[in-house]
Amino acid sequence: MYLNPLEHAGKKYIKLWHQPNPLLSKRLKEASWIKYSKTYKCLVMHHTPQAIDLTYTHLQGLAQVNTRYLHRAPRLRPAKSTPVLAAGPMAEPLQKEAELPIVRLQPLLLADGSTVVGLSFKYSKPLYEALKKSRVARWEQVPKCFVVLAGSQALMALQQELAGQAGLWLAQDLPVQDVRLMRQLWEQTYRKDAGYLPCPLPFLEKLLLLNYSRNTLRTYHGLLLRFLNHFKDRGMAAISAYTEEDINAYHRQMVQAGAYSCSFVNQSINAVKFYYQRVLNRHEVQLRNVERPEKPERLPLVLSKQEVARILAATDNLKHRCLLQLLYAGGLRIGEVINLKLTDVQSARNLLLIRGGKGKKDRTTLLSQRLLESLREYYKAYRPKEWLFEGQFGGQYSVESIRNVFRLAMEKAGIKTKATPHTLRHSFATHLLEQGTDLRYIQTLLGHKSSKTTEIYTHITTYAVDKIKSPLDTL
Repeated sequence: MYLNPLEHAGKKYIKLWHQPNPLLSKRLKEASWIKYSKTYKCLVMHHTPQAIDLTYTHLQGLAQVNTRYLHRAPRLRPAKSTPVLAAGPMAEPLQKEAELPIVRLQPLLLADGSTVVGLSFKYSKPLYEALKKSRVARWEQVPKCFVVLAGSQALMALQQELAGQAGLWLAQDLPVQDVRLMRQLWEQTYRKDAGYLPCPLPFLEKLLLLNYSRNTLRTYHGLLLRFLNHFKDRGMAAISAYTEEDINAYHRQMVQAGAYSCSFVNQSINAVKFYYQRVLNRHEVQLRNVERPEKPERLPLVLSKQEVARILAATDNLKHRCLLQLLYAGGLRIGEVINLKLTDVQSARNLLLIRGGKGKKDRTTLLSQRLLESLREYYKAYRPKEWLFEGQFGGQYSVESIRNVFRLAMEKAGIKTKATPHTLRHSFATHLLEQGTDLRYIQTLLGHKSSKTTEIYTHITTYAVDKIKSPLDTL
């Protein structure tokens, strides 16, 4: 007879199993500590040494009690499925340097009216000594920090001096237009082993010349850098002569590795295609045969009106509440909120003017009366100068600050949903649709180029669906 472990309602039991035997069944029925379980349809007893000893004694001469399965480790299954891949894991071509201290750079206005770049960092004696010896950084007594000139040459020299000791991080109100500095800052975290291939400058120059957004520049830079260094052993000359099949094989390997999203692979195809066609002028590389993985159509996460009200009510700070109200009341993206200027609030027309949104498009959206009242109260209290929302020491508000404000409001409101500030934009569109607003107007307010992008909200709205009864409810 085999003793097997059994757990029920947090308590441990022993399940008894044996081949059919009338004498053994009769003897087991005589044992008062062994009961029949209707739930598991077998004989069970408590998992205690006393019960096991009694069972050994009770069945002596009739059956052998086997405990080989009683103390065996359980076979656990993973929570997610385990895909069987066609190839092993794809080696990461770019290795990161060890984590270094961060020196934050942001523009500062000195007493004499000149603009410099201020350096702030968590105090570190080696880093402090390195800045004291720097040829480009100097100590300013009034702001009490190190500063450098606001020029690409000074920042490139500073990065070279601090290489291996600290990484440079530029504030969003310090945009870089020099592609050499851009490349140096974006590649400072990668290990420069033998054969390392930096991103070609003509690639970045072409993207900048064609007025691609800064986010696209950085994304394409990282993806092309990854592609080049995957084949660094072959050299740039061989990579430049690659055929469609060579490029296709690289992306096929990414898909088969199972570690990259469809969007990541598609963006990599776009970046590599741009390099071969627009930079190398190899128009014969059409990449028509490159298999693009189909992107799954996932529905956006939406908060209910009650959850949005709880988030706004949990925000005590007037500025923070206005930020979150703007995201929801106008369906704005987080980057559009921080780019708003005082003149963009057109209260006479009840409109908000959004300049340079996604795709560098201008548009107008709703200006809620409740939001307008909050903004007027906010303006009287904070008196911003240029931007509608400015940081503690002036200048443009940061994206990271808005994310922190939203996260703290979510925690305070007790909402467990994994939402982001962009979720308020999805909620804005869905709630408008549920109120009966025409889809064409919602498309205009959101700034969508195609109506197909806006149509996704029809799949998550409860409008009219709550009037439909399930067949189960009619049984």
